[in-house]
Amino acid sequence: MLRTPLHKFHEGHGAKFVEFAGWEMPILYNPPSGEAGGITSEHLHVRASGGLFDVSHMGRLSIKGRHARRFLERLCSRRISNMQNGQCRYALICNEQGGVKDDVLVYRLDDDDFLVVVNAANRQKILEHIDAVRDDLVFKLDDRTEKTAMVAIQGPSVMDLISRFSSEIPTLKRYRFTHKNLLIAKVLVSRTGYTGEDGIEVILPANMVDMALKLMLKDVDESASDSPIRPAGLGARDTLRLEAGMPLYGNELLETIPATASGMGFALDLDKHEDERGEMFIGQQALLDIEAAGGPERVLVGLSLEGKRTPRSHMKVLGAGGAEIGEVTSGCMSPTLRHPIAMAYVDRASSEPDTSVEIDTGRGEPLPARITALPFYKAPKKEKKQAAAV
Repeated sequence: MLRTPLHKFHEGHGAKFVEFAGWEMPILYNPPSGEAGGITSEHLHVRASGGLFDVSHMGRLSIKGRHARRFLERLCSRRISNMQNGQCRYALICNEQGGVKDDVLVYRLDDDDFLVVVNAANRQKILEHIDAVRDDLVFKLDDRTEKTAMVAIQGPSVMDLISRFSSEIPTLKRYRFTHKNLLIAKVLVSRTGYTGEDGIEVILPANMVDMALKLMLKDVDESASDSPIRPAGLGARDTLRLEAGMPLYGNELLETIPATASGMGFALDLDKHEDERGEMFIGQQALLDIEAAGGPERVLVGLSLEGKRTPRSHMKVLGAGGAEIGEVTSGCMSPTLRHPIAMAYVDRASSEPDTSVEIDTGRGEPLPARITALPFYKAPKKEKKQAAAV
């Protein structure tokens, strides 16, 4: 398995490792002395103060050259040509049928100089897809994943801490980034994240990780019980994103489900053309045809439950009379809300909020649930005053 540049950091904080998309990654860490610890503890610390996540397993692809922007217009579901330098934009990469091959973050460094962050499990697939659809467009593709590291620092205390290191970073709008010089290295810092909290993500040379963390988290002891920032693993990352209603590739986003079913309409510019050439993104025509026919048969919804039993992926959602109307994609006991939550695809006719449904556990005792609008959780407004819309 591959190891990230933060592997020694993880070992030093007592990480418990799992294999994830070919990488050895921390699922959770040993807690500070005297605390119970676990995924719930890490989750709640991010919501209350802050957490540090190693996301170096995510793919980082440089696309640069004469036709880079033109190619990304074809590849991605969002408009690229109207992006500004220093802006990043969430987008989907679709197949010809309108299914989702991956969800990505596109960074515009210059007119024809972009960085695309892809999911770890999809990196090789997207590299092959780029080669298959680039045609005669001229650009250089450089996979920088193993040359760099990527760290996410998320939570309501993060910007105050970062202000000790930089006066510029806390003034960034959401989905904007800047470069900072650390001695001889250039570090990219963006106001992005995958937890529902404010925070930053940092991309830097692999050999600069230790120094960068020390500078950004000056005087912070991540192992102390009163530390404002603690390391958090993949377990907390998943429960945080689920509370925030953020889809995960392989669960909510799949090649077999139309992108328009996922509730990610903001990430789909269905009226997009590439400059004035009239070229649309791959899969756009299929999605337009689906919308013209009345839309996808099933749509993504939230489910709220009572008690302690948690829905699991692939459990069936049952409507009136026990008829199957959908399928659970993700579920967990919400550490913040203290009751089970899930996301599921259900028949459009049964997707209205407050609709009562049941979850078939396969054990003869269905779980009563209620359809709920997404997201389940939003950060308090006082934590979002500095943030701007995408």
